[in-house]
Amino acid sequence: MSSNRPVRVAVVGAGPAGIYASDILARSGLDVAIDLIERLPAPFGLVRYGVAPDHPRIKQIIVALHKVLERGDIRLLCNVDYGVDLKLEDLRRHYDAVIFATGAIKDADLPIPGIELDGSYGAADFVSWYDGHPDVPRTWPLTAQHVAVLGAGNVALDVARILAKHADDLLPTEVPQNVYDVLKASPVTDVHVFARRGPAQAKFSPLELRELGHVPDVDVVVYPEDFDFDEGSMAAIHSSNQTKQVVKTLTDWTLKEPEELTASRRIHLHFLHKPVEVLGAGGAVVGLRTERTALTGDGTVAGTGQTHDWPVQAVYRAVGYFGSPLVDVPFDEAKGVIANREGRVVDVDGEPVPGVYTTGWIKRGPVGLIGHTKSDASETIRHLVEDAGDVADPANPFLSATEPDPQSVVDFLTARGARPIQWAGWELLDAYERALGEPHGRDRIKVVPREDMVRIALAEAADES
Repeated sequence: MSSNRPVRVAVVGAGPAGIYASDILARSGLDVAIDLIERLPAPFGLVRYGVAPDHPRIKQIIVALHKVLERGDIRLLCNVDYGVDLKLEDLRRHYDAVIFATGAIKDADLPIPGIELDGSYGAADFVSWYDGHPDVPRTWPLTAQHVAVLGAGNVALDVARILAKHADDLLPTEVPQNVYDVLKASPVTDVHVFARRGPAQAKFSPLELRELGHVPDVDVVVYPEDFDFDEGSMAAIHSSNQTKQVVKTLTDWTLKEPEELTASRRIHLHFLHKPVEVLGAGGAVVGLRTERTALTGDGTVAGTGQTHDWPVQAVYRAVGYFGSPLVDVPFDEAKGVIANREGRVVDVDGEPVPGVYTTGWIKRGPVGLIGHTKSDASETIRHLVEDAGDVADPANPFLSATEPDPQSVVDFLTARGARPIQWAGWELLDAYERALGEPHGRDRIKVVPREDMVRIALAEAADES
């Protein structure tokens, strides 16, 4: 086996997890050549397709990710679908190691009666729609006047805010035109957010929660009867500045007088209400039944048996994301993650699969912020570098790729009918979107249809060559 070549590594998934892993690996000191493989025609994953358009501050993470990729030492291959365009055995021919960083993009289940009714949606699907994801429909059925959102995290706040916000207030953002048109016609007046635990257990970030109170012509309504604090709640407040800020913001809102609530739309935050059934008639949502819960002393809750029916015409569950299995990769169906030990993928017997690794949400589950993603990647890369050992040794079994030439994988993909988009292609698409937004004073207007994204990135790239 030749040793006068770099270690060839494929990273599958070009969101933050994949880009951080690629960056850390590139700077690890290992002689390495990295290909970053992405299913979508554009990189950046959930930062592009999971952050609400009216959160440009969070979207600035893309600036740092962009700087990593524009260096040129990591090759981007977008519009390449793992499991369709190539599989693990194909990657093994072209690479010595593979890191899966595919994230978690589908909604976690909420097993209550009626959840399957027409008008009951997963928040992840809605987020993908309003963020212009190319693989979801262009339209969304916004016909409800009263809507329920189930969950007590930032995704629930995002969904509630986008539903309640007047569409014109999104115009300065990168919101796609088709999304603006649908939101503009929405008849919504009231969005009810339900959390099964108390205010001290809410997972809202203080900044996101405060932003809710500054949405034009939208009142936030919080109910004093939904406020209760047990010993566990008080301990959380005293031990966490974030929890303290969240509780203070919510408490301030309970002090609003009725005459202060004059907006045309309202977001209602309900605590200690556990959704137990989505009510339907004729196959469609007509209401939500919740059970009043009570704190038990340690911050957890128990049902009281007291129920309340809320007349809503749509329900969005924002109860978390869940990972999807990948072809030929060991998967933990219960946890929704790739089976692994500290980033090393393991088989059904718990033994490491040589040369196969994972990082990000598909490694640890959909929890944690960007900082966790970086530490995740560092752990995985540390193990990969350890496993690589002395790559100058001709007998090193880690150098296992039989077709390591960088062009060989591109030729393979082209022969299979795939149309890889490299960094120059993304730069063309990026410039095109920015040009769309410029006459309107906007940073960009997203191109939504996949075929248009590919045409712009590849056809124009071909013209430039």
